Amino acid sequence: MAEDILMDIKRDYVLSRIRSGERIDGRRFDEFRQISVQTGVIEKAEGSALVKLGNTQVIVGIKMQVGEPFPDTPEKGIIITNSELVPLASPTFEPGPPDENSVELARVVDRGIRESEAVNLEELCIEEGEKVWVIFIDIHALDDDGNLMDASAIAAISALMNTTVPAEKFEVGEDFRLPVRDIPISVTSLIVDDYSLVDPCRDEMSVGNNLITITSDKNGNIVAMQKSGSYLLSEEKFYEVLELSVAKAEEVRKQVVSQINQGDKDGENEES
Repeated sequence: MAEDILMDIKRDYVLSRIRSGERIDGRRFDEFRQISVQTGVIEKAEGSALVKLGNTQVIVGIKMQVGEPFPDTPEKGIIITNSELVPLASPTFEPGPPDENSVELARVVDRGIRESEAVNLEELCIEEGEKVWVIFIDIHALDDDGNLMDASAIAAISALMNTTVPAEKFEVGEDFRLPVRDIPISVTSLIVDDYSLVDPCRDEMSVGNNLITITSDKNGNIVAMQKSGSYLLSEEKFYEVLELSVAKAEEVRKQVVSQINQGDKDGENEES
């Protein structure tokens, strides 16, 4: 009972701030929290990345193995994306098999990578119709302070950019860098009345689950979209959110690339 009362108080406070044109953490409505990207954080993985989006933390590991291609794409490699939302990350997560939130998270991240053709899957064909590389993208939420979707998408593409294909291990040639040719970025907005808040934190999510996630590629093309909640958007508001999402994605993309490049330079300096 007391917990419900506190939740109502929090919700009313967050809502009143939003309706006054403010966010509880002082950000602008179109402002992301601070983004931190570290790659190569899992030694035994082919690629990995730890991403912090404010207090939200996600780690992604990439494993690769040789397998058979799908019958309809005999000349292409395969991408398989999974996510794990463990109770350690949030009191709302429960142990057991993946629930609908976990499945949705994996699907949206996977769709952004797949539809943007971020990875050149043709270059992952070893023997057409017989052998191709299979990419396993494993998403693990470490701390959920809101907007796991965007944090996971950033971590996934960052981990892919960090991946080396272990060809020597499988005796099918020499190791090579995974052929990543695009950097899809998702931008999630919380819709409250006629307001849209980019990158909602967990406290802001107390007002409802009316979300829209828009993923765009480096050329500004929309490659994926996911809507949660029963709200309706006017055509004008929809295009406003669409335009903002593409613009914010470009900003985030530049930050991600800059941090990855800086991390690579720091690693080279340590080795030398």
